Amino acid sequence: MKKQRLDKFIANQTLLSRSIVRTGILRGNATVNGEVVRSIGEIIDADSDVITYEGSDIGFKEYVYILMNKPKGVLSAATDKSRETVVDLVPSHIKRPNLAPVGRLDKDTTGLLLITDDGVFAHNCISPKKAISKSYIATLDGDINDDMIFAFEQGVVLADGTKCRPAKLERIGENVARIIITEGKYHQIKRMFGTVGLGVNDLRREAIGGLHLPDGLNEGECIEMTKEQLEIAILNKNE
Repeated sequence: MKKQRLDKFIANQTLLSRSIVRTGILRGNATVNGEVVRSIGEIIDADSDVITYEGSDIGFKEYVYILMNKPKGVLSAATDKSRETVVDLVPSHIKRPNLAPVGRLDKDTTGLLLITDDGVFAHNCISPKKAISKSYIATLDGDINDDMIFAFEQGVVLADGTKCRPAKLERIGENVARIIITEGKYHQIKRMFGTVGLGVNDLRREAIGGLHLPDGLNEGECIEMTKEQLEIAILNKNE
């Protein structure tokens, strides 16, 4: 980690603006290795120096990785002028500037959603070349049959002529199915079921690759994870 100015470091690791941080530093609200520092241009080493601001430790994290159980009715977006977004639900103690959802879930779809400020990681997760599987539980307005399962395995053609990749469709209950896809077109699952004459009443994402929605994580709640945990589960990196 390259050395950097104290005010920039604190602002990057919190939700505070640079101007607010600078004022706080001038007032003696920051310490470096236990010593009060009032110089906004103080150069620190985030890898070795111990930084506090207003009594709280400011530990260095290059990026933040969050797993959320997305609730219904919330936008998969970073910001919106009038509607609540998934980033709005992130607790303040792990919230950072530039957080954004990895891909998207429709407004009325619930379940596993990743949020991060690591653009390279996000790109790898959603890149069509990676063909990462995404598993959903769909409650339908009718039951599935073997012909539908076969059609999904072959790759259905949407109403606009778009050919989908082969998908796995499994009946797990009356009018309830699990569907696994490796792409993420707009409203894809609803459109796929539409090709076989079924409507989707409820949709929940349960897994991305080998990463599953944790038991006990309620809708609207989230947990922080490490990049290593996610890369092992999603990108199959064990190095």
